[in-house]
Amino acid sequence: MTGTVLCDDYDAALFDLDGVVYLGPDPVEGAPDGIAGLRARGIQVGFVTNNAARPPRTVAEQLTRIGVPAGPQDVVTSAQAVAAMLREALDPGSPVLVVGTDALAEEVQAVGLLPVADRHADPLAVVQGYDPKMSWPRVTDAVHAIQAGARWFASNLDSTRPTDLGLEPGVGTQVAAVGSCFPGREPEVAGKPFPPLLRETVRRLGGNHPIFVGDRLDTDIEGAHRAGMDSLFVFTGAHGVRDLLDAVPNRRPSYIGHDLRALLAPSRKAGLSGEEASCGRARAWLDHDQVRLEGPVGTLDEQLDALWAVLALNWAVRDAGDRAPELGTAVEALSLVH
Repeated sequence: MTGTVLCDDYDAALFDLDGVVYLGPDPVEGAPDGIAGLRARGIQVGFVTNNAARPPRTVAEQLTRIGVPAGPQDVVTSAQAVAAMLREALDPGSPVLVVGTDALAEEVQAVGLLPVADRHADPLAVVQGYDPKMSWPRVTDAVHAIQAGARWFASNLDSTRPTDLGLEPGVGTQVAAVGSCFPGREPEVAGKPFPPLLRETVRRLGGNHPIFVGDRLDTDIEGAHRAGMDSLFVFTGAHGVRDLLDAVPNRRPSYIGHDLRALLAPSRKAGLSGEEASCGRARAWLDHDQVRLEGPVGTLDEQLDALWAVLALNWAVRDAGDRAPELGTAVEALSLVH
């Protein structure tokens, strides 16, 4: 890194929304100020959501309401990305059974295809997207259409979605219900961690070196890996310390920060030498398979430094393949990081 703060080495910042910028109707603490700070430094900003239930204009209106001015052109949804996939796969005017909201149907229509409501229209494809009002008859209708030969697409596979009330089931549960009738078969997917959604966002922004910010390892961070992007993991949403400790290589972020304002702070760097890792004033080392930790942990930033050192050591030991270190006492000291 060569910049004064983390964002200085990137020309664009892409953000997941749920759990990163907002939780339900409310902004994540610091998100409006952080995004305003990025824009003031000339960083292009784009908002990426696996949620196919709402059109970009509605998402942009919510962002503006919580203090993050945005227009539809700043938002890319998995509904748009999966509609682009359908356009590539089917002839113009082909019927597509939409098992999602009107927003998904609008995107299907916008690419020149014909959204239909049931299998009796002989759809050539079925596309599933998150719909909080999904009914069982619609799910079974999708199964029957696929059994009749329709191709199967999904906006994303998120099993849960974070809200201001806690986690709720995501579209992945609806996709799994359909998939239970097709053992070993998977839909064609647009959303994270699959590359189409992030690649479409980069294409629209025109950035050459973006960083992606997310709160989930299995969608956001793995998605950044698959798209060839650096990533920042934040602790304001679905996943936390335990998930990071167990993360496989393609789900490990380039950086960690409490929230997206970490882009406006110096990058957190860990040094690794043998069975010892350091970050800031924190040092983690291996003592007979037990990870030990020393250094100040009184503030959130100090605990994040300590966690980054622990993670670097833990991942190195796990990757060596000979043992899994004991982490209990080292992690217990990090009470400010969930």
